[in-house]
Amino acid sequence: MKSNASLIYGLVLVVGDALALVAAFVLAYLLRGHFGHLPVAHPIHGTTYLKIFLLLLPFWTLVFALMGLYSNNIQEKRFVELGRLLIGSFIGLFFVTSYAYFSLHPVFPSKLVPIYGFGLAFVFLVAFRNLARETRGRLFAYGVGITNLLLVGNTKVTIELIEMLKDSRISGYHIIGVVADKSQASRRFPNLKLFDSFEEAVSRLNPGRIHGIVQTELYTAGERNNAVLEYAQTHHISYRFVPGNSELFVGNIAVELFRSSIPVIAVHQTALIGWGRIVKRLSDILLSAVLLVPGLPVMLLLAILIKLSDLRAPVFFKDPRLTRFGGIVKIYKFRSHKRAYTGLSPEQAFTKMGRPELIKDYREGGDQIPHDPRISRIGGFMRRTSLDELPQLLNILKGDISFVGPRALQPFELEQHANKDLILAVKSGLTGLAQISGRKDLPVPERRKLDLYYVQNWSIWMDITIIVKTVRVVFGRIGAK
Repeated sequence: MKSNASLIYGLVLVVGDALALVAAFVLAYLLRGHFGHLPVAHPIHGTTYLKIFLLLLPFWTLVFALMGLYSNNIQEKRFVELGRLLIGSFIGLFFVTSYAYFSLHPVFPSKLVPIYGFGLAFVFLVAFRNLARETRGRLFAYGVGITNLLLVGNTKVTIELIEMLKDSRISGYHIIGVVADKSQASRRFPNLKLFDSFEEAVSRLNPGRIHGIVQTELYTAGERNNAVLEYAQTHHISYRFVPGNSELFVGNIAVELFRSSIPVIAVHQTALIGWGRIVKRLSDILLSAVLLVPGLPVMLLLAILIKLSDLRAPVFFKDPRLTRFGGIVKIYKFRSHKRAYTGLSPEQAFTKMGRPELIKDYREGGDQIPHDPRISRIGGFMRRTSLDELPQLLNILKGDISFVGPRALQPFELEQHANKDLILAVKSGLTGLAQISGRKDLPVPERRKLDLYYVQNWSIWMDITIIVKTVRVVFGRIGAK
């Protein structure tokens, strides 16, 4: 039967959020009304104030529910949860203050009370959510709230799931069996119960022990697939299916009616379509324009220093890079290489300086080597602080690239990549997942995987997360070379 662990956890969140909101606004009332030194504009009895707030509280909770703050998917996305709590708290506050504006009787004793309440509510909500998550994790260690899974299939995804969920004290999942050919799977899954068929699995396992079924491959016979799905539906067990081509189905998926009668699954190359592209472009224009105001004096100073270091060398370096749909744009950067090696490929530069042995070290090191001899002294400083990329604000304002996206690469760097067309489904970016996940410490294949993940799973929350983490990475000089 279906596990009630997620439902109970969701109810705990609802109750806990409500208590956090009540505690925040009661404390705000006390801070301004009882402990404040200035007289209040509208003296309200505490009981009356509390009754009005409790009357409005269900609407605030409804706002949180509509924002997905009680869904299972949000529970492991801490930064997304943080952002939604902030916005949800603001919308809830807007609703409460709107009620106070149209009410015939005063709701707040002072204008500062809702402001205090908003700040305290956000702090209390975040603290409660972290406490709830920590408590849930500790209960997993005692076997409380564990979800039992039956895996159906013998694929690489099955192995990945087993490896990912093997420690139930951390994952909250326990694999109670795998439906796979024992002759082939016994070596792959030595410590798990194996069943040759789904029928054998459900006959030997108590239906009450199965909380979820994950099917990682389809049977050739359609009726066998239907049997798995029907069993799950009949016994109220959650069912998930992992498609064979998992990379295809991680983009934007929508169920549509084709010609108003046939249900079809539409899979887009990227989730960045429609309104998302408009919002992203407007955000790029606004953010780049705002940052150029303080950035221009810094750029002018750096330009003077670069010119003084070598009067005959150019200040800027225009590098051809790939962007959306394979288009070529000229990316602006401050010149960080010595004049003799500017505009040359690594192979050409190392050969020119008489050190061709560095070519192998450079490529095997993920396109980097310690103390790169091509880079000037001022160039090394700019690279460590990422100031060499400041001129790309102009590229963003022009629309050549975006603030967030796959790394803007030279054509030869993507030539051999199997998914290069998918990566180029969106504009390249000044920063991205690879930059906040280790920057140049990551191997090149891992960087491309992160680029592909971004393209197929884009969301405005992901962009905000990446921008915030980029600031931390840049100021912390994490992964900078």
